[in-house]
Amino acid sequence: MNDALRSRLESLPPSAKLVYKTLEYEGPLTQGQLADRSLLPARTVRYALSTLEDEAVVSEELYIQDARKRLYSLSTDDARSDRSEPAFSI
Repeated sequence: MNDALRSRLESLPPSAKLVYKTLEYEGPLTQGQLADRSLLPARTVRYALSTLEDEAVVSEELYIQDARKRLYSLSTDDARSDRSEPAFSI
């Protein structure tokens, strides 16, 4: 992870950091799946995703299994191929 991304993430609310880490470890998820896995309320997940999208850290795409839902994943520029060290600590 580059220093610019790290500094952007460190300035975000804790809920956004938790959603980022959940996507980092779990891979692409829907809002509902993120709420289940992160144990955050759905409204908080929506806010966190909005914040992460504003920072261009998360990308959104159509969820093939249910077109009413969206699938969220880390932006390809920000996805790390080496997962041996944590991006940041919460």
